[in-house]
Amino acid sequence: MPLVNLKPVLAEAKAQGYAVAAFNPVDYASMKAMIKAAEELNAPVIVQTSAKTINYYGHRALVEWMRELAENSPIPAVLHLDHGKDLDMIRKCVEMGWTSVMIDWSDKPFDTNLATSRQVVAMATAANVGVEAEIGQIHGVEDDMVVDEDYLTDPNEAEIFCRELDLAAFAAAIGTAHGYYKGEPKVAFGLIEEINRRTKTPMALHGGTGLSDEIIQKCISLGCAKINISTNLKHVFIDSFVEYHREKPKDYEPLRVLTAQYAALKDLFKAKIAQFGGANRGSELLSKVA
Repeated sequence: MPLVNLKPVLAEAKAQGYAVAAFNPVDYASMKAMIKAAEELNAPVIVQTSAKTINYYGHRALVEWMRELAENSPIPAVLHLDHGKDLDMIRKCVEMGWTSVMIDWSDKPFDTNLATSRQVVAMATAANVGVEAEIGQIHGVEDDMVVDEDYLTDPNEAEIFCRELDLAAFAAAIGTAHGYYKGEPKVAFGLIEEINRRTKTPMALHGGTGLSDEIIQKCISLGCAKINISTNLKHVFIDSFVEYHREKPKDYEPLRVLTAQYAALKDLFKAKIAQFGGANRGSELLSKVA
């Protein structure tokens, strides 16, 4: 089926108490593995491209790969721009066929972030494209940054932000971080609950790699409807390739190596989709996203 808008996908997930897995592809095969994993579980899926992936392959290649995969698939799939900071890139994604974009000006003053996010929402909505936006700063643990209370999202600002903007997803700094955690993450569950109660907007959980299942399930129960997995994917992508060559050092047939890598990635995607509650949700979404 054609690519679908993020907004109805997350609205349904939040209403039904599950989260949709969002993965960052690194090539065509990893993108294909996402779609096939979702098909095998009858689940919705979000394929989200980073700015550096777009810069590497170009808009046209990525959107054409995704269109080909989605149009031959029965499950609802979203093509999303993750952490968009460049307005020209966001505009081009909207024009080229992305069905969701993220405007991340969370490092700017609140009023600037709100004004710019409002412009993106207006542009995207006119093209039937969903928008994710963020306030608070979600750091990367791999850069030795500490997620401290000074960077957590202010619920008063979150309420104003989501009241002013018609968002598909709201990303908040609630104690998670990008990358693998070097200690026990201190997730602010009370803050998640308060933000979701006051905004009534599906929350996007960034920094999903490395969180325990207990933390994941609690976040979902409190209103997180989109969970991002990127670092875990990167590790499986590299490790599966290396492990195959270690086990079969004389095998230099690239397609056999790539097939093993594809299988490892698909297993990861299926595990995360099932963990977040997305299995067997694809069919029920079809009438809501058509």
